[in-house]
Amino acid sequence: MKFTLNNKKPEWIKTRIPNQKILEEMRSLLKDLKLHTICEEAACPNIGLCYAHHTATFLILGNVCTRNCRFCNVIKGKPQPPDPEEPKCVAEAVKRLRLEHVVITSVTRDDLEDFGANHFVKTIEEVRKLNPKTKIEVLIPDFQGSYDCIRMVVEASPHIIGHNVETVPRLYPTVRPKASYKTSLKVLETVKKLNPKIFTKSGIMVGLGEKEEEIIQVMKDLRSVDCDIFTIGQYLRPSKKHLEVKEYVKPEKFEEYKRKAYELGFLYVASGPFVRSSFMASEFSKKFLVKT
Repeated sequence: MKFTLNNKKPEWIKTRIPNQKILEEMRSLLKDLKLHTICEEAACPNIGLCYAHHTATFLILGNVCTRNCRFCNVIKGKPQPPDPEEPKCVAEAVKRLRLEHVVITSVTRDDLEDFGANHFVKTIEEVRKLNPKTKIEVLIPDFQGSYDCIRMVVEASPHIIGHNVETVPRLYPTVRPKASYKTSLKVLETVKKLNPKIFTKSGIMVGLGEKEEEIIQVMKDLRSVDCDIFTIGQYLRPSKKHLEVKEYVKPEKFEEYKRKAYELGFLYVASGPFVRSSFMASEFSKKFLVKT
């Protein structure tokens, strides 16, 4: 059954009202350290849950993106130069929050010569220096497929390197007009070839008009480049300026996708209406990184 934006959302898509006290505490910390989170910038529906657990996905390289993905709520435009103090601030935030697992992502910086790769490296190094026991997960942009930029991040040795394909290939011209599905797969493939011990991760949204067989093919494509972790969640329209929701996928369908993904060989799968790429990321740590 399909729903349009003229209909009420189905019962399984319920707004999660965050605890305002917790929100203010986290926002105060982030403001103090002059940091951004993708939780805030992308209007993530899980912000209350994650902040309640004192976790956040830190957004580095500013909060202005050079791409124009039509599903994303992050500001598009001309970014400021990277803040050289940002890596240390992220490390300090991880320390204050006593995080056992941290996720670090960024806007896409096509304006920079290295697309921001060195800034990722510095952030990983600062977090590790101040928090040697914290598991580090980075969610990187495609770096325009640059082997050298991917290699820089791999050599910094985070525990997990993620890069989202976001949707099925057929919808790229509409959903990710400045991106390439083949390039995204190549990013994940390159990480594994450079260091097979690093776990790789990718995810997609559903509800944009994709077909079930296309979703299954994306799973197969990701497994063909040895991707370890897969996430799949419902696309929720941030505003009327963004792409419309074509379909609200039922919870039982997410369970089917989860079973299929495990059958295909993924080590860990998160599948559900509110799942996002960093949703409950620490659960993988507890299961697979506890001894590393």
